[in-house]
Amino acid sequence: MLEDNVVYGEIKEVSPLIRRIMAPNPSLFTYRGTGTYIVGRGNVAVIDPGPNLESHVRTISDSLPGERISHIVITHTHSDHSAAAKPLQDICGAPIYGRTLQQHSEIDEQMEEEFDRRFRASIEVSDGDVILGDSWSLVCVYTPGHMSNHFCYRLVEEKSLFTGDHVMGWSTSVIIPPDGNMKNYLASLEKLLVADDEIYYPTHGPPIRSPKPYVEALIAHRQAREDEVLQSLQRGNSTIQTMVADVYRETNPSLHPAAARSLLATLIKLWDDNRVVCEGAPNLHSTFKLRE
Repeated sequence: MLEDNVVYGEIKEVSPLIRRIMAPNPSLFTYRGTGTYIVGRGNVAVIDPGPNLESHVRTISDSLPGERISHIVITHTHSDHSAAAKPLQDICGAPIYGRTLQQHSEIDEQMEEEFDRRFRASIEVSDGDVILGDSWSLVCVYTPGHMSNHFCYRLVEEKSLFTGDHVMGWSTSVIIPPDGNMKNYLASLEKLLVADDEIYYPTHGPPIRSPKPYVEALIAHRQAREDEVLQSLQRGNSTIQTMVADVYRETNPSLHPAAARSLLATLIKLWDDNRVVCEGAPNLHSTFKLRE
């Protein structure tokens, strides 16, 4: 497993076409840190250059002697993935591939620090686009849910998928409305099940070597969480605050603010499915009940 004996700033050989450098930003949300992937040899792509840490940006640029960064590729614009894109571009001059988030006004202001509001893609990608390099090709796979601009990237030559935060190797993805959307997230998981990828490389956590069972387990987990929320409502819990204490009672309390937003994402889906009701559109302060 790549997470064993992590040495920050050290380039690790992952496969014939893939190397990885870990950024020194471990946390409750990033696990051991952001894994920045280098794809190819000679002219290479950098996937998720990570947080804007001068030491990490310099490590990326200095770890490739005799090689050239020809592409910078972003899965989504949370700061631990994309904030280093522009500083790296300033060094190497490579175009930045990704999807610029247009609706910043819809982002939860209490979670503002998580979003890279300065990000701008040089080249906007769409589902099915192919990014071509020297002896490698990345297919863009649109996977909204964790964020509305989230993409995975399929390395055709190795039947592998870089999954960003859509599928992580150590935890389930946090879905934070209004930009995060649980229904879209589940649909994006289902989308992966019809592909023939043999291995996933998440930005956080170790490789996933049995992708389909892993994704099926993620879907089952979300379905189980829906059932827990419905049962909590049946027990008389009607606010997100009381439901978090009930449904996430075994979760580290420091994660309860994020859990509250993930629970809201589940309740929005249930509201959209006509299984729960509330006054007006669902929000963190709504009072919920089961639809009769």
